Amino acid sequence: MQLTPGKASVVQAPVIEESPLCIECRVKEVMALGSHDMFIADVVNVLADDRYMDPATDAFDMQLAGLLAYSHGKYYTLGEFIGKFGWSVKKKK
Repeated sequence: MQLTPGKASVVQAPVIEESPLCIECRVKEVMALGSHDMFIADVVNVLADDRYMDPATDAFDMQLAGLLAYSHGKYYTLGEFIGKFGWSVKKKK
């Protein structure tokens, strides 16, 4: 795929240099769930390309980064923002 392995800052696993976002984790627990395993991990470092940071919010802009998702053997682009976790129960200010 012509991707370049890079050195992570905290963990021993490599990062992908071309990726706009790399999240370094340490696995705490592996739970066998029959057909697959679930990994419980601590995030120990986040590497984010400054080109994709929104200066108004200081947050990573997923739309600008052009990220993709993998699900059941297929890749998908990420669509428009439609809400956030807890949006339906968020307290009014």
